[in-house]
Amino acid sequence: MKMYIYENKNWTDFTWDNKKVMIKLGEVRNLQGRLLGKMESLGFDLQNEAILNTLTLDITKSSEIEGEFLDIVQVRSSIARKLGINFVGAIDSERHIDGIVEMMLDATQNYNKPLTKERLFGWHAALFPSGWSNLYKITVADWRKDTTGPMQVISGPMGKEKVHFQAPSSDRVDEEMAKFLTWFEKENEIDLVLKSAIAHLWFVTIHPFDDGNGRITRAITDMMLARSDKSNKRFYSMSSQIRIERKQYYENLEKTQKGDSDITGWILWFLQCLINAIHSTEVILSKVLYKAEFWKLHATKILNERQQKIINKLLDGFDGKLTTSKWAKINKCSQDTALRDIQDLILKNILQKENGGGRSTSYELIRNT
Repeated sequence: MKMYIYENKNWTDFTWDNKKVMIKLGEVRNLQGRLLGKMESLGFDLQNEAILNTLTLDITKSSEIEGEFLDIVQVRSSIARKLGINFVGAIDSERHIDGIVEMMLDATQNYNKPLTKERLFGWHAALFPSGWSNLYKITVADWRKDTTGPMQVISGPMGKEKVHFQAPSSDRVDEEMAKFLTWFEKENEIDLVLKSAIAHLWFVTIHPFDDGNGRITRAITDMMLARSDKSNKRFYSMSSQIRIERKQYYENLEKTQKGDSDITGWILWFLQCLINAIHSTEVILSKVLYKAEFWKLHATKILNERQQKIINKLLDGFDGKLTTSKWAKINKCSQDTALRDIQDLILKNILQKENGGGRSTSYELIRNT
């Protein structure tokens, strides 16, 4: 009995209910057009701020789906450096974070360059610069070899694992990937948003690498979506939305990978997830606009670098309560210096004490500005 989609003859001859798909696809295309029009009306600096926020979200959430939590400030700093965007509070980033950023930026900034085996190997090498995935030595910049057994997607504690999916054997990968890459570059009859949904399913089903398949799948998805937008400016994050809908994502993926070549259900889920991702961009946009208005309002006030750094952190979403001790730790200064900085901002009507009290006084931005 055939268990997985790739066991069917000509398994990539995918079919779908065109009527249902076109209705949902029309909604996506309408939202894409409206969003890009709105973003293009913003000034250059605001666009860069939105792009920086979106790419930071995209990269951190794509890794979170795999259970890896990246330092957000390092990711943001790495993106900014590579795109030539300046922001207060930039820090050095670790090598593996730079690698993840390089992969995503190559996919989205160079979206029109052909996707080739060598390019994918480069992405894979960037993801695993040490040649290790946690405690395991893996094959890097080459297709998996299955030397320790079949490639499986599993969950559950050791001894009680549940196999959700078993990928095609490694001896099929080279041929399967050659077919995929030819289709990715040569198929011109399918709408590019629809093509991104198919590419996502197709690549992750082949599962060609020892590790990193999910992140590379989402980079490929973003690459095709950039082609659909005809723009390297990323204003919405599919990975962030998949992270939110992670349970449904894996359920739909598993169901489709254990079905036949009719992938209507997968495509409809993917398109709805994309619609939700575009709607979520309104939150990013509102933060960017508020931040711009805030700095415009306080443009004449003289602030030191420490104050600018903390204010930007508060505007971007500060983790927890702002106290003098946190101020001192972030800025690597004394508590006395931190208190003087804070009191200066209170006098300038930028900060205020939070209500409620507690064991230590905390501060917040004055939001009625």
